[in-house]
Amino acid sequence: MWIRLLKILFFALIVRPVVLIVLGLNIRNKQWLPETGPAVIVANHNSHLDTLVLMSLYPLRQIHKVRPVAAADYFLKHKALAWFALNIIGIIPLDRSNFKRDLFKQCHEALNRGDILLIFPEGSRGNAEQLSKLKGGVHHLLKDGRNNTPVCPVMLHGLGMALPKGTALLVPYNCDVIIGEPTTIPESSREFIEQLAETFQQLSSQCLTRHQALDESTSKEAD
Repeated sequence: MWIRLLKILFFALIVRPVVLIVLGLNIRNKQWLPETGPAVIVANHNSHLDTLVLMSLYPLRQIHKVRPVAAADYFLKHKALAWFALNIIGIIPLDRSNFKRDLFKQCHEALNRGDILLIFPEGSRGNAEQLSKLKGGVHHLLKDGRNNTPVCPVMLHGLGMALPKGTALLVPYNCDVIIGEPTTIPESSREFIEQLAETFQQLSSQCLTRHQALDESTSKEAD
């Protein structure tokens, strides 16, 4: 119970002030964000802020039901980091070096409990505002008996500039969260990856359109 309280305090006193004040998120289509599980959120990945921002979209009372799937070799390599990642962030550790039959066992258990999984199909953080090659892990997770689990795509823009890979200095930067309409996975992994890449491109275009409109508005005001 006290660990859940620590988690709520961490998000209430640290994460949310940073997200709302320092980053100033612009959120679009929040009505499509799954309110309850089982569900999977898939998002692009440029920064460690990505997970915190996605979790902060949920009410504090529900935040323990949002479970990021993360690399065990990175987050469990030191005791202090492992404790924080497992207890405060609530990650589901995934052993990327050992693709065995029960690789997704903890993910299935979480979905059975009605949790919402956060998955980054690129696998690891890429360069700021660049989408890396997508992997089929989500399809392998859901293909057997979970084909109807809602999969919600989310495009994050600007977080790779606010806290780029390889840096620890947070830079104030206006960021966008563009939420796509939930769908279910198709039969083939290849079709899923192609469909997801197209969706990410469409969501990214919405973000660029918004920024172009803001630039034009600012330019007119300056004139």
